[in-house]
Amino acid sequence: MEHREIYSAAQLMALIQKVGFLPLLDSGIPGFSADEAVTDDCRYVTFPEGGWDWPLWKWKGQIVTEGSCVYGKFFAQKAGFVSRAWWPDLCNYRRSCHPEPEEGSIEDTILLTLREHGSLITRELRAACGFTGPKMRSRFDSYVTRLQMGCRIVTEDFVYPVDRHGQTYGWGWSLLTTPEALYGREACRCNRTPEESFRRMVRQLRKALPEASEAQIQKLLK
Repeated sequence: MEHREIYSAAQLMALIQKVGFLPLLDSGIPGFSADEAVTDDCRYVTFPEGGWDWPLWKWKGQIVTEGSCVYGKFFAQKAGFVSRAWWPDLCNYRRSCHPEPEEGSIEDTILLTLREHGSLITRELRAACGFTGPKMRSRFDSYVTRLQMGCRIVTEDFVYPVDRHGQTYGWGWSLLTTPEALYGREACRCNRTPEESFRRMVRQLRKALPEASEAQIQKLLK
């Protein structure tokens, strides 16, 4: 994937707009991730005295709240960005593969809870849905991931705990919502068939990733 050296959130947003799709971390296609696109100084680093820094990780919230990119677990159950211009096609295709959850199912309960509250961080959503017992976290997270892969849940922002000095710390929590609540219903509609949307996305990635195989591209989109 050809691009200039990236050292700011603004430059990364421009790359996402150009390509349309960008996994956050390793995608299985060499060079095709935000982590590989940024300069070495913007990647994860640990300090000898303890602590860490990761500018790319901190950019996520700025990129998401700016409004031109959608963020969630969209690529083989891994997180990444989709431009708003390409979101209707991804949503159109994925929802054809992941129909609206059956009434009364766990996934239906998760969506209803989010729609009722507007947005919740993951642990709040888990508690609101009654997943409070032992070993329930991973099971619940798998349902949320499937809903993200189906383009029914997205990340609105990231929430960080604050220490006694008023400084944020830690990895932060995803603030989850539905794309309809965040962007409006029209943003999730497309005037193409799901198959047309899929072929259009494949063509876009072929152009951006000429060295990637057809199987690698389709794995990212399915």
